[in-house]
Amino acid sequence: MSQTVDRALTILASLGEGPASLEQAAARIGVHKSTALRLLRTLQEHGFVHRQPDHRYRLGGRLFGLAQQALECIDIRQVAAPYLASLCERYGHTVQLAVLEDGSVLYLDRVEGRYPAEPSGAPEAAGRIGTRVPAAASAAGKVLLADLPEEQLTALLDGPDGGPATAAPPADGLRADGLRAELAAVRRQGWAAGQGGYRDSVDCLAAPIVGAEGRSIAVCTISAPPRLAPGAELSRLLPELLCTAEAISLAYGGSPTPRWCENRCGAKHAVRASRT
Repeated sequence: MSQTVDRALTILASLGEGPASLEQAAARIGVHKSTALRLLRTLQEHGFVHRQPDHRYRLGGRLFGLAQQALECIDIRQVAAPYLASLCERYGHTVQLAVLEDGSVLYLDRVEGRYPAEPSGAPEAAGRIGTRVPAAASAAGKVLLADLPEEQLTALLDGPDGGPATAAPPADGLRADGLRAELAAVRRQGWAAGQGGYRDSVDCLAAPIVGAEGRSIAVCTISAPPRLAPGAELSRLLPELLCTAEAISLAYGGSPTPRWCENRCGAKHAVRASRT
């Protein structure tokens, strides 16, 4: 490794421990102050270091932006896959992963439940990988909508005439004010119940997967046909679902408040401890 690059990275790592003066920075990498100053000025020009009014140096905002981009590049589907499979294996119900995109719920992954085949032999279209449903029409969508900043939620819900827009199903008849009240309740309780997908007959529980900024980046659901798992039976699995969603959040690098993750889902206790 280039000596200059090595010194620059060493300075950045040392500033992670807190702001430092020029003298302290030079001492940490064992160079003269003039050498440390050249490094710090170059890092400052690129936004990696910021010079405070007290003349001490701290990490710059560019680093935080890069860190966020790095987390976003992690494939949430890959991170979540073993947890989805584990939840399905334990209870036999269908487990899914979805995200919010352009006012719709986009299903990224699905682990099929262990159910008898339908007479037609064909799986239901709703909720299959790659399919979309209006966000307001599903439990998964309501979890994702509930955690949006107000301006984004308004843009999705309020059409030109003040009625439901992109996020609402085309013939749902649900007014935006009623939906907002429902989303507020979802936000308070931290999960949603309802249909698994648009216009189907599947009961569903949905819980948020939280990213580094503390907002929902995806949703995990568990669902089953009511004839095989009545709502009351499915509701008993809520702690298991919340545990799974928290474990995925932690594995992804998110910052949830661990309340449910008690190793039911295979998460390491050490991971949980590091976030409390």
